[in-house]
Formats: sequence, C-alpha cells, structure tokens
Amino acid sequence: MSKNTEGEVFKFIDQEITRQSEGLELIPSENYVSKNVLRAMGSVLTNKYSEGYPGKRYYGGNQNVDEIEQIAIDRAKKLFKADHANVQPHSGANANEAVYFAWCQPGDTILAMSLPAGGHLTHGSPVTRSAKIYNFVGYGVTEDGDIDYEDMERLAKKHQPKIILVGYSAFMKVPDFERVRAIRDNLKNPESCILMADMAHVAGLIAGGVHENPLEHGFHVMTTTTHKTLRGPRGGLIMSMGTVSNPLHKVDHTIDNLPTLIDRAVFPGTQGGPLEHVIAAKAVAFGEALEPSFHTYAKNIVKNARALADDLKAHNFVLQGDGTENHLILIDVKRSCGIDGKFYEYALDEIGLTLNANSLPTDKGAAFRPSGVRLGTPAMTTRGLGETEMQQIADAMRAVADLCVAAKKACLAPDDLESLKESLDASAPQLKKLRAEIKALAEKFPLPATGAC
Repeated sequence: MSKNTEGEVFKFIDQEITRQSEGLELIPSENYVSKNVLRAMGSVLTNKYSEGYPGKRYYGGNQNVDEIEQIAIDRAKKLFKADHANVQPHSGANANEAVYFAWCQPGDTILAMSLPAGGHLTHGSPVTRSAKIYNFVGYGVTEDGDIDYEDMERLAKKHQPKIILVGYSAFMKVPDFERVRAIRDNLKNPESCILMADMAHVAGLIAGGVHENPLEHGFHVMTTTTHKTLRGPRGGLIMSMGTVSNPLHKVDHTIDNLPTLIDRAVFPGTQGGPLEHVIAAKAVAFGEALEPSFHTYAKNIVKNARALADDLKAHNFVLQGDGTENHLILIDVKRSCGIDGKFYEYALDEIGLTLNANSLPTDKGAAFRPSGVRLGTPAMTTRGLGETEMQQIADAMRAVADLCVAAKKACLAPDDLESLKESLDASAPQLKKLRAEIKALAEKFPLPATGAC
C-alpha cells in the first residue's frame, strides 16, 4: 500500500514531524533517535519470527537475525560492564516483570521506592499486574529529595525482601548504591535477596560515564529502557552479573545463575517472539553510545539540567530537592505559583514546550491534578541547545506561569480545568507571541532525523 492510498495515517505522521520540529521536548523520558536508528527500525527485520536466542531458535532462517542480536548483546555488555545482557524485552515494564518472575515466587516481597516518592508504576503501583502477584513495600524520600535510607533499612529488616529495587521516574539525586548494598548484606539471609537497579532514566548518563553504575557497586541486575537518555528505540534491556549458560537448560535458583534465570523469564516466561527490527535499532544505538562523542553528550545533558534548574530558581520556581544531580527537574508549581501541574502543562503546550504534570511526595491522591511538573534536558541536548537556550526556556516558562496565575484569578471556577483553559484564552495574544519565539528557537536546532514518509 502506497502513501497515497494510506494518506490518513501519513498525514498525521507528517503533522507529528512538524510538531516535533517547531516545538521543544522537555519530557525527560523522551529523546530523538539518529537516522541510522530509524533506518534499522524500519527495516525488513520486522518480517522475521525468531523465538528463542541466537543459535537456539524455534524457527529457521535466522542466520542474519542471530548475528544482529549478538551484536546488540555484546555492545550492551561492554557499555554497562555486565556479564550478560538480554536485549529482547519489548519495554522497561516487560524488563522489570521478567526480573521479578525470574527471582520471586507469587507473594514474595519486593522493596522499592513508592510512587508518590518518585518511583515508577512497575515498582508496585496497585493498578499494575505485578502488584497483584508480588508484595511490594515502598520506601520514601527525605525532605531534601534524597532516598530515605533509614526508612529503606528499617523496612528491609522488617520485611526481609527478595528484591531491593533502586529505581525511579522522578528523582533528582544519584543513589548511594554502596549504602543499599550494605542494607542488603545485613539481612538475615542476604543470598535470598538480589539488588536490582531500574536505571531507565539515567542509563545514557551511566553509558556516558557521568553517573555511577550500580553493577560496579555489587548490584546483581540492572534494567533500563533503551530510549530516554540512551537515545535508542523504544524498548527494554536487562543486564545481569553471574554465570551465563544455555537459556534452554534448567538451572538452580541461585544468584550466580541469574543470567540464565532471566533469559528463561523473558522467553518463554513472559514474552514470545522478539522484535528484531527494534533489536537492530538497539544495536545501532549501543554502538553510538560507545563512541567518545556520547560522553560529551551525557556531560552536556547534566550541564544543561543544572543550568536550567538555576535559571528556574532565579525565576522563583520551587524545585523538589532544590535542583538536580542528573537530567531531571521537578517543579512544585503549586508552591511556586498557586496553580496545579496539569493546568501549567496545558499552558506550556500551547507555546510549544512539552512536559508532563507530575505528583510530588507531598501530594495526596492528586494523580490527575498534581502539584508539580517534570522536565529534563536529554532531547534538547540532542538537538544542540546549550546553557544560553536554557535561560530562554526558563524565561518563557516564567512568562507562561504569570499568564496562568492571571487566568486563575479571573476564572469563575478556578478548580475546574476546562474553565481555567477558557480563562487562559484571554491571553491568546501573549501566548501567540511566546509560541512564535519558541518556534524560532526550535527551528535553529533541527531534528537529527525525521524518517519523513
């Protein structure tokens, strides 16, 4: 089917290219892939079925697929200094579930950061499948935004978990992996507990050498997505330490056998056929991350994030943890401006700045109208923006916040989101001017690739 016969779909793809090109992506879990990553993802590998692992497939005709998947595995191992890598998980959520399935029995306890504190849905949110299978216990964060290690230690002693998980989706510090290792080693039976790090947000910073690698601090497993700071296709990845053997063979349930237990948990335990076109794109992205230029990129992500955090504070925004040590910033817009995160997200989207509303540790049941917004610098850094542009973005964010405050004051139903949006319409000329400024800024820094149809 040609583009002309499927114009309805390709029309929206073209519109999305325009949206991305004319705006700036501030969502910290999004990025832009290279032309070669797009090329691999759109290849004929999508036609091939390849259940199993390289050299151990259930279908014929996988000689090329085997070579590509092995390249991805070898590059991931080198990138993260791991004994083993499984490149087949379709997503970070799949990767996490596979690790739980590999090590735990139903009802076993997993200690992880609670969702309100900045953890991820797959770390025990009651709406997820894994939370119905395993007993998740959540630790919190301190007032300054760091992990509450005393709380973690207390809960670990009380519950004797099978997994201690360090991972997050809204956390601005570098974890103290050595301290977590000490907590695990002081359990009654430490060999029954593995240390797991979900580094989906900071994997690119680890690969670039600007963030601590948990596998070098005694952690047994590290999961990640392959997009975000790693700048690859959307997908998952599991790295582990231990002995690698035939994934089709049964092995004892020991920490040393984790690589094999994880392989079996991914396939056939939780997934069927791997997405080999995505795995090829992962291989390309891992190769790019092994280049010296990626270290410069990772360093610039952190530099931009710290500059943006400082600029936002200069505009009287209150930041969770008073800043950032990685790529991610969490603004308490309720304390800063008296508005909620969802309204502010909408208003910023109107001028071409895309971020997401996000709960704060102090929020109580405010998932749909949280007090904060979450933003970060990976995508902007990919496009080449620097500290000067961070200042321009902070200026625009302050201007939009002021318009939101004025709209709320003029609104007859300030608790109703739709009414707030209507009230903001009165600021259309100012929003239009800001939109033109953001578009002009964005167009100075073209997308690395569009895959235009």
